[in-house]
Amino acid sequence: MFKKFRDKIALSGVTVLCIGVALLIFTFFSAYGFLTSDLSPISTQDLVQTFGEALGPLIAAAIHIMYLGVMGWIASLITIRGVTIMTHAPKTETGVPQAPQTPQQKPQTQPQNGKATPEKEPEMMVIPLEEMEQQPQTQKKTKRSS
Repeated sequence: MFKKFRDKIALSGVTVLCIGVALLIFTFFSAYGFLTSDLSPISTQDLVQTFGEALGPLIAAAIHIMYLGVMGWIASLITIRGVTIMTHAPKTETGVPQAPQTPQQKPQTQPQNGKATPEKEPEMMVIPLEEMEQQPQTQKKTKRSS
């Protein structure tokens, strides 16, 4: 079904992106439906009774708005993750593949006897820090004893 690992990654990125966009659309229509619902102002002569009657619907509206905010935030995070997965998928090589480049070798000089001698690279020696600290002390001891 999938020939390459990149195809699997791209498909998962597209899937996550579609889920995020669907959640964003659902959140948008939920918010639109909430805003177009019938909101009737309460009008009474008693101010205490008005606040008492308005407090319940205000709390319900605040909870609904928080719900829509969290839903929109989660949907946008999912959408961002889908885009990130798609953009960070391994790239496939396009065009004609080039032959691997080999480093050019230096022409070896022929010594007078006719045999070629390969050049040696300088060797590197690593001395641990503990030995470096101990080395001057041992040299001092050997100098004192002689």
